[in-house]
Amino acid sequence: MTDTQTNASTSGSSSPEADSGTITLRIWRGERDGAFKDYTLPAQEGEVVLDVVHRVQAEIAPDLAVRWNCKAGKCGSCSAEVNGKPRLMCMTRMSTLPTGEPITISPMRGFPIMRDLVTDVSFNYAVARRVPGFHPRPREADGTHRMAQVDVDRSQEFRKCIECYLCQNVCHVIRDHEENKANFAGPRFVMRLAELEMHPLDTLDRRRFSFEEFGLGYCNITKCCTEVCPEGIHITDNAIIPLKERAVDAAYDPIAWIGRKVFRRPEPASAASVAAHAPERRSGEVIVEN
Repeated sequence: MTDTQTNASTSGSSSPEADSGTITLRIWRGERDGAFKDYTLPAQEGEVVLDVVHRVQAEIAPDLAVRWNCKAGKCGSCSAEVNGKPRLMCMTRMSTLPTGEPITISPMRGFPIMRDLVTDVSFNYAVARRVPGFHPRPREADGTHRMAQVDVDRSQEFRKCIECYLCQNVCHVIRDHEENKANFAGPRFVMRLAELEMHPLDTLDRRRFSFEEFGLGYCNITKCCTEVCPEGIHITDNAIIPLKERAVDAAYDPIAWIGRKVFRRPEPASAASVAAHAPERRSGEVIVEN
């Protein structure tokens, strides 16, 4: 059953967002075995969802747990599901949501619930420590690095990521199959590998690593990660698919195979040798650099 709580205060300007002059948020309360509770407040113009959640905290439920920081769409902290769609609460205007019905706010489904709207996203931090770092080639004779602008632009888009983890949350490979988290890093970190692999100065070959350690083959390119990205990054088209093409070329390109056999060109780097450059291995062994 839903426990409806109404703020007794009638102060605040009315809004066209609701004909009755009030808005109702249906917010998840508790942990995994919790439930939704309704909170009704006077409507106010110009608000985003996070504003209303803060009013619920201030006026009705001071024990409501919610994670936020910048309130400007740049920190990625206030990720949640609004009416079932993964969004940043600070960037979701109340005026864009349906009127005359409760607005459902729930924590991200892809991660364990800690309390209320706060989820445990430590899985992402563990995966980040397994990403082999940037390894630039030596500087030119004059002590500088030179890059063509077209090569710089190729991966520039990926640096807009604010690590809100909405793409991780909506990816059905790990959202609906918890067991896949051991083998698939998720779209945010596949994109990170693509960013490094496409960097014109980087010398580390991550192609085999992307398949064997980060499970690139698990992605079936539904583009759900691209659809929810608040920065508008084309994760699937510009990161995942090009990285898949590079990895497949390394394994199956017949011209490259002939080059390796006839001209003794080097084999693609093994996943194990690349993993040694990450801050932490899959097994948890910490790598200490000399």
